Amino acid sequence: MADDLDPIDARILDILQQDAGLSVAEVADRVGLSASPCWRRIKRLEDSGLIRKRVTLLDAAKLGLDFEVYAIVKLSLPTRENLDVFESAVSNWPEVVQCATITGREDYVLRIITSDMHAFDKFLRDKLLTLGIVSDCESHIVTRGVKNVTALPLGIVTPHVG
Repeated sequence: MADDLDPIDARILDILQQDAGLSVAEVADRVGLSASPCWRRIKRLEDSGLIRKRVTLLDAAKLGLDFEVYAIVKLSLPTRENLDVFESAVSNWPEVVQCATITGREDYVLRIITSDMHAFDKFLRDKLLTLGIVSDCESHIVTRGVKNVTALPLGIVTPHVG
């Protein structure tokens, strides 16, 4: 689908990545279209799945959720059943905001957000380690965020963005 993006579509996507709260009229003005054709383009991008959903980003620190950890998890035996059990559990834990399978000796990397060290310890003891299938968990506490963006680098796909 990236090959089908024209420069206007790419610009619309870039604008919406920066601020999904803009009205169609505001987006249209920024890309040089009237509202109706801009709305049709946005609708087509949504229908195609390029726009999955629109969200609001919250300030974690102001909410008291500024304890962030990356946990590298190894399962005792990475069978299909254990992978399914682990992934099902992770999908239900609100503290885990990202989970990815990884290559190498370990099986997963989790990004975990809690209020403090005690809440993280409770998460480890009461959730992660009670599964009975985790053989190792190496935790890396984030001391300072350097870069955290949600926008995809569209310029890599389409050089006309920006």
